[in-house]
Amino acid sequence: MSEQTKKPGTGRGPHGPHGPGGRMMPGEKAKDFKGTFKKLMAYMGRYKIALIAVMLFAAGSTVFNIIGPKVLAKATTELFNGMMAKFAGTGGINFERIGQILLLLLGLYALSALLSFIQGLVMTEISQKLCFRFRREISEKINRMPMAYFESRTVGEVLSRITNDVDTLGQSLSQSITTLITSVATIVGILIMMLSISPLMTLIALVVLPVSGGLIGVVVKHSQKYFVAQQKYLGKINGQIEEVYSGQNIIKAFNREEASLAQFAETNQILYQSAWKSQFISGMMHPIMTFVGNLGYVAVAVSGSMLAIRNVIDVGEIQAFIQYVKSFTQPIAQVAQVSNMFQSTAAAAERVFEFLEEPEEDDIAAEAAGMERMSGAVSFDHVRFGYNPEKTIIHDFSCEVKPGQMVAIVGPTGAGKTTMVKLLMRFYDVNSGAIRVDGHDVRDFNRSKLRENFGMVLQDTWLFNGTIMENIRYGRLDATDEEVIEAAKAAHVHRFIQTLPGGYQMELNEDAGNVSQGQKQLLTIARAILADNPILILDEATSSVDTRTEIRIQKAMNNLMKGRTSFVIAHRLSTIRDADVILVMKDGDIIEQGNHDELLSRGGFYAELYNSQFESFDAAAQGA
Repeated sequence: MSEQTKKPGTGRGPHGPHGPGGRMMPGEKAKDFKGTFKKLMAYMGRYKIALIAVMLFAAGSTVFNIIGPKVLAKATTELFNGMMAKFAGTGGINFERIGQILLLLLGLYALSALLSFIQGLVMTEISQKLCFRFRREISEKINRMPMAYFESRTVGEVLSRITNDVDTLGQSLSQSITTLITSVATIVGILIMMLSISPLMTLIALVVLPVSGGLIGVVVKHSQKYFVAQQKYLGKINGQIEEVYSGQNIIKAFNREEASLAQFAETNQILYQSAWKSQFISGMMHPIMTFVGNLGYVAVAVSGSMLAIRNVIDVGEIQAFIQYVKSFTQPIAQVAQVSNMFQSTAAAAERVFEFLEEPEEDDIAAEAAGMERMSGAVSFDHVRFGYNPEKTIIHDFSCEVKPGQMVAIVGPTGAGKTTMVKLLMRFYDVNSGAIRVDGHDVRDFNRSKLRENFGMVLQDTWLFNGTIMENIRYGRLDATDEEVIEAAKAAHVHRFIQTLPGGYQMELNEDAGNVSQGQKQLLTIARAILADNPILILDEATSSVDTRTEIRIQKAMNNLMKGRTSFVIAHRLSTIRDADVILVMKDGDIIEQGNHDELLSRGGFYAELYNSQFESFDAAAQGA
């Protein structure tokens, strides 16, 4: 089952990592390129033999491919000499010899293709194994990360490490390593072959490279700023579309259709201008390179003809040389592309390594307290805490809770109510003081063992893609169907489930949109009932439902809280009248403590909060 969470945009354009048309675009750069690559190479150390095999196969494939034109040149020379002998009447074309040469050529190309196939297969295996390992380690790392990490970052940022970065890493490695090996081998091999044919022609061919390189540099310099603008406004326009789509009801309610269209048109116009300029200017690369290349071919053909007339080289070698010249520029461009790919690889790897090197919470206590099931006695002893050391939120919190008691925590927003719950479950540790459960400091428990004794029902319901049966059973995976149904009955949601098509086997769709908010809440309560934990935490469980549904949820929660120590955080004070103890918090301290009647009779802060809620309700009713 997968979590029902809306996935953010991937941050990659629709044309892949190199922009429209596959042309290279300025990529993200790593802060520490050298250090990151050292770590990456260390990770790839276990595939050392396979990597050596990849290098050998790639080099071998390239070498056999490069030898091809030289062999073909012999067939061309043999054909030319035969024709000249036939015209002179001194002989004819030796087709047997030409056939032998062509069979040799076919064998070379077949061997080159086979080696290329094998190296591609091995490299793909290496890159995917590396991605598998990274994803596994990231997944395991997530479970060891402190809550502070996730609360200081967006969901999209964390998901991006697992999806985009690992995917980019795998694809870049698979392509860049083999491309680099074949490109370098091709450049060196072609140079050797060209020099073996004619050093003079090689010099003429190489003179063309700086000219084309300079012209390409000018084009890139002018197109880069437009590519950057294109990516920037592509992101903006995607954001606007997503915003308009998700907020369509608000836009229509406030008659902002024209304003949103005008904003979109403005961004779209800027995107259009930058896109066509970047495409046009970068599109000039090919005709410029073709023109300069053709000049080089002319120069090679003229010089080659003169050398052939002087019998310095054979006619077939001119044809082979032109093939080498045509093949020479491609690997140079590929090396430039690989350097850009290595930058994106390093940037992705750096982000992955940053995540894997994040500090972890200590799950295992030095001397772990052993307890199968807690009774639920909880004490807060002069607890002091702040998310940042310089900013204290909880100043001096003390409270004694007996097993089975219902403790309500109330107070204005920012008073520290939810923070107390996070400390109780050891999502964070106190700065000073202590929280004890059944007489043991919570820091003496292994975190996982401690949390086994807590059940939670939160304001934000959390359901999965899967059946209703599977969602409730998440509370206790070994529960039978009968136990799941009993939990649903206790949560007052059984009758509703029976009315659904498929009943307990109905699949919940994305965001569980086919059930209401109150029904989702009842399902999470059923899950908590099934889990049967001795201590419960209910955090604003009824804040987003109507009064009638709230009554049903309240009945379900009453069933849930029977015989359990319960901590209830609530803004609606009418829901916690029956609490054994009400803790009134303000600015991180307990300012009042007692039951509902006691606190009302004192006429203090709680009475003020309680009365203000009913005054607001009465005023709203009169206004209606």
